[in-house]
Amino acid sequence: MNRSCGSSPALHIVIIGSGSAAFAAALQAVERGARVTLIEGDERIGGTCVNVGCVPSKIMIRAAEIAHLQAHHPFAGISRHEPRVGRASLLAQQQARVDALRKAKYEDILAGRPEITLLRGWARFHDARTIEVTDADGSVTRRLDADRVLIATGASPAIPDIPGLAQTPYWTSTQALTAAELPRHLLVLGGSVVAVELAQAFRRLGSEVTLLARSTLLSREDPLIGKTLQTLFETEGIRVLNHTVPEAIAREHGRFVLHIPGETLYGDRLLVATGRRPNTLTLGLEAAGIDVDGRGAIVVDEHLRTSAPHVYAAGDCARLPQYVYVAAAAGTRAALNMTGGEARLDLSILPAVVFTDPQVATVGLSETQARKRGLEVACRTLALENVPRAQANFDARGFIKLVAEKDSGRLLGCQVLAGGGGEIIQAAALALRAGMTVSELGEQLFPYLTMAEGLKLCAQTFTRDVSRLSCCAG
Repeated sequence: MNRSCGSSPALHIVIIGSGSAAFAAALQAVERGARVTLIEGDERIGGTCVNVGCVPSKIMIRAAEIAHLQAHHPFAGISRHEPRVGRASLLAQQQARVDALRKAKYEDILAGRPEITLLRGWARFHDARTIEVTDADGSVTRRLDADRVLIATGASPAIPDIPGLAQTPYWTSTQALTAAELPRHLLVLGGSVVAVELAQAFRRLGSEVTLLARSTLLSREDPLIGKTLQTLFETEGIRVLNHTVPEAIAREHGRFVLHIPGETLYGDRLLVATGRRPNTLTLGLEAAGIDVDGRGAIVVDEHLRTSAPHVYAAGDCARLPQYVYVAAAAGTRAALNMTGGEARLDLSILPAVVFTDPQVATVGLSETQARKRGLEVACRTLALENVPRAQANFDARGFIKLVAEKDSGRLLGCQVLAGGGGEIIQAAALALRAGMTVSELGEQLFPYLTMAEGLKLCAQTFTRDVSRLSCCAG
């Protein structure tokens, strides 16, 4: 559909937000002849990922890994020493790369697309086709009429209701990633992705770290992942307290004080990493008849449509998995559908990575999830000591686990805890997409020496003892 042709006016699409979902949608929409208005209230465009999420966190995590290897690498003949960490220099380098990527991937692209207008301010629905935009200082409100609207406002850290917490200068991940100094002792609330990634990074950069998980580490994953990761964390000196929620939190004499059952914890800084909430509360969704779930996430169908005609939603504000690649894919498909298409967002095979060291990577069903669906399954777990590349790296921390349908051998899922796990998992995702059996996976040609070869070896354990195979055994 292209309403810019002939005498028809261009379709006007209003997009609330300027992050990954918003930009993916904007670019797709203008390619299909639409006119786009982006509304952004923050002083920076680009959303969470480039500014305060994926990019700065992965830079910090990589720096921490380098620091850790200086003192703990496994190779004889290369001296080990405690790293000298200059946090100010690390932070300057990190933020310079953030600024450069924001400019290249958002600001410059916007400058080169005159069909996209950026409007600064905060948006609110007057009705399903009319958006009110208030300037940042609250002085001016204007109205925009839209043929279609995409909500792509992202999410923000969710703060638990713990007595005393709100009165303290706690960190969210945003403050932690831009802190100019490393705390002597960092207390971390949370056991999910952000909590475990940053806990390990700060520990490796020199902070003492205590992590308090309401349940266990990465409790939504296969239990072996959290159990093994906890052991590895404790080996690095991170104290992990499972099933622990503070009864009260205070700030006294320049220290955080956390009261937990049977003990009082003290720390220089407190990182609250207990999940994220959709940024939907101030949008006036009720005026447009837009449904949300109990968390405030916008309910969408597989075409990204909301309950309101002509209104779509994508990214972390919607009831979708909170990954930047899902947000971008959703934005693209929403734009196709807003301009006459019928594109679906297929989330049936969704690889995910947690950037600890070793990395946690998953795709498909876990053993527990498969059994809950009533499937009869066969599972195999391969310790990395059986993977030649892991032996050559002198790093056999972790495992690869495959879940298959018992009778057919059809691959159902894969869980990885390994160095480079994020690189391994995409091969498993493609095998799932192809409907392969573990027998077929075990017959594939994998390069030697690679960590991905562990997938083949794990598949072969369904029928043989791989410890008795020669190198490169087919």
